[in-house]
Amino acid sequence: MFKFITSRPLWVNILVAFFLVGLVLVLFLGSLGILTKHGQSLKIPSITGKSMSEAEKILNEEGFDVKVQDSVYIDTMAPLKVVRQFPEADAVVKINRTVYLTVNRSVPPMVSMPRLVGSFRNALLILKQFGLKLGDTTYRLDFAKNSVLDQIYNGQPVKPGTKIPMGSIISLVLGSGISNSTIAVPDLFGMTYSEAIDLLDSMHIGHIPVPDAGIRDTLNAFVYRQNPERLDEDRKVNRIRAGQLIDIWLSAERQERAADTTKSADNTP
Repeated sequence: MFKFITSRPLWVNILVAFFLVGLVLVLFLGSLGILTKHGQSLKIPSITGKSMSEAEKILNEEGFDVKVQDSVYIDTMAPLKVVRQFPEADAVVKINRTVYLTVNRSVPPMVSMPRLVGSFRNALLILKQFGLKLGDTTYRLDFAKNSVLDQIYNGQPVKPGTKIPMGSIISLVLGSGISNSTIAVPDLFGMTYSEAIDLLDSMHIGHIPVPDAGIRDTLNAFVYRQNPERLDEDRKVNRIRAGQLIDIWLSAERQERAADTTKSADNTP
């Protein structure tokens, strides 16, 4: 073989070498289109809203690979439905392109129950941020009109931080404002805080406890002062509207009343 090459002039060998290199280049460039499937492109079908199994079948039949890229939770959509696709529908891409899907989760994620304080409008914004729904709204006499007093889940008060499924329905108890009608201020002196709470709740009157230092069992502490008092300076019964507040001072020991100040001059109940 070497004799065959060396027996010919050098310029002939150079021409042969150029010819062989050119032939290799032509063959390579010609096969490049086949290897890369140049010119073979497809339009991606729309599979948004279809089930995961149906979307995979459609894409595989069209020559695309499928990969689930992410999952979200939308309670108005059936589980395992395709929420988004990339590339989007009608995009023209090469054959065997991978289509990435975002699907709806079959099980809702757990979220921490937020603390719904302040106005009703603010509560609605917080519920939306946490992926929760508003249920029933009921009203209770309270001076803070339309403020959130309680948050209810499955018929029971739910504390902030409690883990509940996203999409859960939360009912709210709102303040209805102060009533126009008035009632006599009750005499709470000598009652335990627990007894005072029961009485005030039955009258739809709010309260603010002011316990003395060192009290550990607040519910069994005793009321020794209140504001407003039962009687005013003229020994007439004070009036209060439902939804207003009474301040209650509490002590660990039951105290004796200095004088009988509960009887009014006009005997008004």
